[in-house]
Amino acid sequence: MKKGIFLGAVVLLMAVGMAQSQEGALHGKIDLTWTSKYIWRGFDVYGDKAAIHPTIDLDLFGTGLHFSTEAHRANSSGHELTERWDYTIYYLGQILEGELYQTNYRVGYVYYNYPDMSSHTTGSIDLQELHAIFSWPNILPVEGLMPSYCLVRLMPANSGTLVGGGAPDGTASGFAHIFMLDYGLPMTCPFTGDTRTLNLHSEFIYNDGVSPRGGNVDHDWSNAVFGVTTTFDLGNSLYLTPGVYYQSSWDDSVNNEDECWVSLGMAYKF
Repeated sequence: MKKGIFLGAVVLLMAVGMAQSQEGALHGKIDLTWTSKYIWRGFDVYGDKAAIHPTIDLDLFGTGLHFSTEAHRANSSGHELTERWDYTIYYLGQILEGELYQTNYRVGYVYYNYPDMSSHTTGSIDLQELHAIFSWPNILPVEGLMPSYCLVRLMPANSGTLVGGGAPDGTASGFAHIFMLDYGLPMTCPFTGDTRTLNLHSEFIYNDGVSPRGGNVDHDWSNAVFGVTTTFDLGNSLYLTPGVYYQSSWDDSVNNEDECWVSLGMAYKF
């Protein structure tokens, strides 16, 4: 039922976007990213195994509405049932443009689908999420230094499932508060002389009951993540983005060890 409502909302919003855009064109990005581990909001999803993450993200005719589909699949056996597909519809907006308190925002809905586990049985672990992200690019005196805040509300897609009311150790329902700080560090490559940007990222997560596996977690600061990426323009609308990340894990109910991983993404923008 809820999946049908979501798909109906997607169709309706896409129709609205097409109606509102007489001159806009459909833009987007196709991306394939490899990660040496898949760490999701502090949780080690595939037990230190590498994963691939193909993504299609569509900008719906310049209306601010976007729709994306992203898959997560381990590169080794034993995790077939936990392959996940994320279907997201979100809206990007901005207020107070050019002012000190300019606020960029994103509001969205995500349906987390595990295709090998039916959403209509008690064995389902499908989830759904509402989120809002706010960023302030001008509020700090250092150019390129931007704070952000993300509020997450995670819920089971169906009651009575392994992550819903039928979970013996608690449901997947809860909130998460993510505080982020990003900095675009300009640099010149010592080998090629090219000017590029190192994107420095940090985030600090307060987990207020979110457990994607349906188990009890502490209501506490769970982890911090620090990462650096840069993007190489390969021409013909192709972009290569390597990255390296480190997670400091603070709460054993989420993750009992620190994590380090790398990523490599190839994107085509149209």
